[in-house]
Amino acid sequence: MKSIAELQEIRNKAKQQVELRKEHSGYRVIVGMATCGIAAGARPVMTAFLEEVQGQNLGNVTITQTGCIGLCRLEPIVEVFEPDGDKVTYVKMTAEKAKEIVEKHLKNNKPVLEYAIGNTEDK
Repeated sequence: MKSIAELQEIRNKAKQQVELRKEHSGYRVIVGMATCGIAAGARPVMTAFLEEVQGQNLGNVTITQTGCIGLCRLEPIVEVFEPDGDKVTYVKMTAEKAKEIVEKHLKNNKPVLEYAIGNTEDK
């Protein structure tokens, strides 16, 4: 750090990420971050969701993490709760898939069913 302004910029960025994790109405994205999820690559998935949602300024999206969701062979797992309470469970996630889900599901309300649990069982 070279200046107070740089420190302030770091602080503001951290506050924005904290705001993304607070509860409010809209979409709620939950990333499975137990040991199995982290070992399978959940940390880059979580980071991709945070960066994309923040970068696109989607104020109606909350991002949180949870422990084991119970389907370790399908990790990383992400659950997206829609404003009406419906849930889509995405499995075998990657950072690239997370970016696509932000664009299609969270921004345009069109779930990416090819990554959803019911459509990946045979793959």
